[in-house]
Amino acid sequence: MHPHPSAHSRPRRGARLAAVAATLLLAAAALPAAASGAPRSSAPDDRVLVFSKTAGFRHDSIPDGIAAIEELGARGGFAVDATEDAAAFTPDNLARYDAVVFLSTTGDVLDAGQQSAFEGYVGAGGGYVGVHAAADTEYDWPFYGGLVGAYFQSHPAIQPATVAVEDRAHPATAHLGPVWERTDEWYNYRTNPRDRARVLATLDESSYQGGTMGEDHPIAWCQTYRGGRAFYTGGGHTKESYADPAFRQHLLGGIRYATGAAQADCRPERGYRPLFDGTSVKGWKQAGPGGFTLDPASGTLTSTGGMGMLWYGARELRSYSLKLDWRVSGDDNSGVFVGFPASDDPWSAVDHGYEIQIDATDTPDRTTGAVYGFQSADLAQRDAALNPPGEWNTYEIRVQGERLRVWLNGVRINDFTNRDPARSLRRGYVGIQNHGEGDEVSFRDIRLKDLPPRG
Repeated sequence: MHPHPSAHSRPRRGARLAAVAATLLLAAAALPAAASGAPRSSAPDDRVLVFSKTAGFRHDSIPDGIAAIEELGARGGFAVDATEDAAAFTPDNLARYDAVVFLSTTGDVLDAGQQSAFEGYVGAGGGYVGVHAAADTEYDWPFYGGLVGAYFQSHPAIQPATVAVEDRAHPATAHLGPVWERTDEWYNYRTNPRDRARVLATLDESSYQGGTMGEDHPIAWCQTYRGGRAFYTGGGHTKESYADPAFRQHLLGGIRYATGAAQADCRPERGYRPLFDGTSVKGWKQAGPGGFTLDPASGTLTSTGGMGMLWYGARELRSYSLKLDWRVSGDDNSGVFVGFPASDDPWSAVDHGYEIQIDATDTPDRTTGAVYGFQSADLAQRDAALNPPGEWNTYEIRVQGERLRVWLNGVRINDFTNRDPARSLRRGYVGIQNHGEGDEVSFRDIRLKDLPPRG
């Protein structure tokens, strides 16, 4: 058994920028007290700057938002400094932070030099979190427009609405059910960010009055942008939002993604159709002993007993991208099989297909991300992209011709070419393994997109 290091054991961005920040003690001394506040935890892994300068409308919920983020940091292991002084946006000072939260900023809040410093910070891997009116900020700065994802256009009165949660693996939304009912001020945006960002949640415009974007109305999203990570949520207008446990967890997950403390696949996603939508296993068949328990409330399948496999028998696949979310509770074993013939014998998949492994500890060719028994994942890339037990991960398994590629949380970790005619990937079925007693692995949101064939 060869335990691998957790993603949380790798150096943080602050450590990687230590050389750049060698003169920061002098720089920090020159800043206003609000910009160099004391950490709220004894040994924080990360440091976050909350910036709430306004040049237009000012939200009276800003103090509540700052207090909530400080409380989240005290419990979550990151220090929080809060400021409204744009003088904090210098290269040296920004290098102290793993993420900057724009908390309901409005209007033009940074001058040209400060904008340049922030662009350099993001380019060096810095994180950005935009909350609510962060989308009503810096309309004449194209870099910022791309970073926030979409600019504010209008809003109706504060009212209840239904939020449809699209991505339930991202740390900002993994705690939510498929539907999230809440009250806030709901923004309409000038553009739809879906082609550039991973949309995490959308508004159901039939559930409230005043929506103008139609059936596809994003309200929270994430992306990688010019070297950095970005998360935006349209919620957070009301004071009550920052006392709501679900919204606080939403905000915390976004901050953890931006700082790099949690991983997620934030690539844009279009064209997938569900194979398992969380409500039924129609089209799926159990091969061998054991099985999976369906929890419709959470939309989750969890393995029990084994060794068996639940496979999708409604259609043989040829060239495709398969995405699914998975979570282990500890050192558990499972996998995703591809390219095997139809059979009620799970060993047929073992002998004639390929398994993309899920297992925290094993030899390199039999651990998470490996093509089991054939090719290890890139372990450095895998370890950097992997969330620990108890948190959700996302696989993309792309099969085109005899080529099989694997992405973990948006990072490509394996690229394998089949050269065995008896195991051809050009056609076959897909399935998920229930490995045995004591192995508890959960799956959500299994989806598929057909791809053009390629040799």
